[in-house]
Amino acid sequence: MKEKRQFFQSVTGFVTTNILIAIIAAIVILVCVTMWLRGYTLHGKEVTIPSVIGMSQEEADIVLRGNALHLVIVDSTFSDKAPLGTVVEQTPPALSHAKPDRPVYVVMNARTRRMIPLPELHDVSYRQADATLRSIGLKVGNVLYEPSLYPDNVLDIRDGEKSLEVGTRLPEGSSVTLVIGRRQGNKMVTVPALLGMSLNQARTTLLQVGLTIGRYIYDVEPTPETLEHYIIYQQTPAEGVTLQEGSTVNIMLSTDLERAITTDTPQNEENFF
Repeated sequence: MKEKRQFFQSVTGFVTTNILIAIIAAIVILVCVTMWLRGYTLHGKEVTIPSVIGMSQEEADIVLRGNALHLVIVDSTFSDKAPLGTVVEQTPPALSHAKPDRPVYVVMNARTRRMIPLPELHDVSYRQADATLRSIGLKVGNVLYEPSLYPDNVLDIRDGEKSLEVGTRLPEGSSVTLVIGRRQGNKMVTVPALLGMSLNQARTTLLQVGLTIGRYIYDVEPTPETLEHYIIYQQTPAEGVTLQEGSTVNIMLSTDLERAITTDTPQNEENFF
């Protein structure tokens, strides 16, 4: 009986000892994990995020590293309201708080402007032209009105006083001037000579006297590379004819420079086109 009691006491002591050891080990592990997590998460340590808006990538990187943070570029855009190659957005925002060594995500303004080809806008409405320009990154800076048989349609696209060819490449965000038709006046004007001019030169010349280009035909279908080499070799009505302000003049174009000299204006102008 005595031996049996001693056996149970021995077993109980062993189990109790092991339970105590397990409890102490768990406590030690818990304390160690807690201390590790505090160090890993930098518990109680924060830095104030500085503003890097308007800085270059290099400047922003230096400023953030000086505040125990680092730069991450997530996107690039274009804005004509900010200097090229600078930060336009940041997350988290300035004056917020974060743990040291955390990233600050930024959106950069493009370092160079994208070059955009000018689309064909002649003879479309002002509203459609404005929407088209906005959709591709250009905009209407000024609007001029000239008499025309086609009120509210685009007669010409200009950069200042210079008429722009279709396909001319402009920096993104650039503004152009649209010449828009308005109802005809009662003034009579004389048709100028257009032979030997380019299409844009003819547009400018006609607009100066209150006329516009009507139909225009190329003797050979142009390509983007040859378009600027075409000149006018026929026109109707002919030079010197009197028309009502806002009327149109039809023209034919060719790359053959001799045609402007050797080709006569058709006698039957009504059948020219």
